[in-house]
Amino acid sequence: MYNNRTHILTGLLIVLALVLPAEAQQLGDPISESDIAPWDISISPDGRGLPTGTGSVLEGAAIYADKCSACHGDAAKNGPSGSLAGGIGLLTQGEQNKTLGSYWPYSTTVFDYVRRAMPYQSPGSLSDAEVYAVTAYLLHANGIISKHYALDAVSLPVIRMPNRDGFISDWPYARQ
Repeated sequence: MYNNRTHILTGLLIVLALVLPAEAQQLGDPISESDIAPWDISISPDGRGLPTGTGSVLEGAAIYADKCSACHGDAAKNGPSGSLAGGIGLLTQGEQNKTLGSYWPYSTTVFDYVRRAMPYQSPGSLSDAEVYAVTAYLLHANGIISKHYALDAVSLPVIRMPNRDGFISDWPYARQ
């Protein structure tokens, strides 16, 4: 509830905001575009923001075995941190298995998540080519792409995930 102290404090803050020069009101230094760039790595569902690079299923299998299988299991199944493959078509029946193939609506979000958050012990440590390769391997493990496939900024966004229509999206580019 408002009382006299609240009104006095509000009045003082307004007076200070009007009296203090603009330089004094600014906290810290403005951030530059070059400071933001390393953190501005968002990837949209339509692929905007994807970096250059390429990675194949076969390259991804080796990287996955080295950096991912301890948590997610061989062939992306039954690891201590859960399975990433399998379960396609099972979201509406019995026990749901929310894997990349059964749940995720966009292939680009797989890339985005792997790039930001994996491997668990060293997030963001994979090169863009390694992320493309691991993403290719994971999509192959889910039966979405063939073992001869290579991903890049052009081929990744056109992959249609099995559960693409299982979501209602406010994202304007998802309605294509």
